[in-house]
Amino acid sequence: MRRRIAVVGAGPAGLTFARVLHRHGRPVTVLERDPAPDARPPGGTLDLHQGMGQSALDKAGLLTEFQALSRPEGQAMRILDPDGTVLRDWPARPDDRANPEIDRGQLRDLLLGPLDVQWGRDVTQVVPGKGDRGGVLVRLADGRQETFDLVVGADGAWSRTRPAVSPVTPHYTGVTSVETSLDDVDTRHPDLARLIGDGSVAVYGVNRSVVAQRNSGGHVKVHARFRAPLDWHANLDLADGEAVRTSLLALFDGWAAPVLDLLRHGTAFVHRPCYALPVSHTWTHVPGVTLLGDAAHLMPPLGAGANLAMLEGAELAESLATGPEDPDQAVRAFEERMWARAGRWAKITTDGLERLVSPDPAEALAHFDEVQPS
Repeated sequence: MRRRIAVVGAGPAGLTFARVLHRHGRPVTVLERDPAPDARPPGGTLDLHQGMGQSALDKAGLLTEFQALSRPEGQAMRILDPDGTVLRDWPARPDDRANPEIDRGQLRDLLLGPLDVQWGRDVTQVVPGKGDRGGVLVRLADGRQETFDLVVGADGAWSRTRPAVSPVTPHYTGVTSVETSLDDVDTRHPDLARLIGDGSVAVYGVNRSVVAQRNSGGHVKVHARFRAPLDWHANLDLADGEAVRTSLLALFDGWAAPVLDLLRHGTAFVHRPCYALPVSHTWTHVPGVTLLGDAAHLMPPLGAGANLAMLEGAELAESLATGPEDPDQAVRAFEERMWARAGRWAKITTDGLERLVSPDPAEALAHFDEVQPS
């Protein structure tokens, strides 16, 4: 009997899960609340690790296509002192395929391929055991409802699937990020293009940092991170771009002019407070429902989250396609593996955030000295 499988969310986790099932000839329903693939900006760039994100793409049969799209040169990194002094400079090696970068939009399009995503399907609730034949009931914002044998929640930090297995919600880490962008940096801001290089530049001060990362096509994402209460902007209109810019320039007052120019020339500002789930988030297994990626183990954005999510999606799909006759047995085994691995990475990224936005900027430098190849 063909199992009715749905994945909620068409991000890297959900699409990888669906693409691997598709490769094995297994049908899957992808439910995504966005009305279309290009309904909102896809986000910045991702570094996909060997043994993690790249392994997931290999399972999906997409590794060669990824290698043609990815940017190994994006692994280059430079660290500055707030006064502009270069403290570390790690150039990229052209043949280094350990963690090449790819734009999120390019990755999304690569994974979409032949998949038939149901766009504009906003899931509001997932109820185990309430569908026909005892299946999992999925309620949608438009009033419709459907039943599946397995529902996989890959619907991110504020997952609508998570309450079916866990009452836990994300907590604020105490660190906020304000994101801005630079377009056509090579022609419009050549000095900043040289500062950023082929990959990224990071500047660390007391409880704050500025990180600029090159995407493809001369586009750059800039993140100003700092420790602050969640309501730090109570007297600031976040919709007023010039007011946000003025506030950030005051927060980083005294830093080198080129660093401030990364903020001064930004085209828009997006507030992104950093939330996380508990490091050891698990749940009592619920037949018919499981979680992937941020829905299962939201952690600080330090390069592990998307890689874990994609690897989990690929592994779960392979287990369902080639594993035991009882899909619930495959899901139980998958959850045990996921919890152990995600717990290790959640601790690494939580500790990393503490060091990268620290009262002692030397902690950030020490962190990178430990993780960068010699």
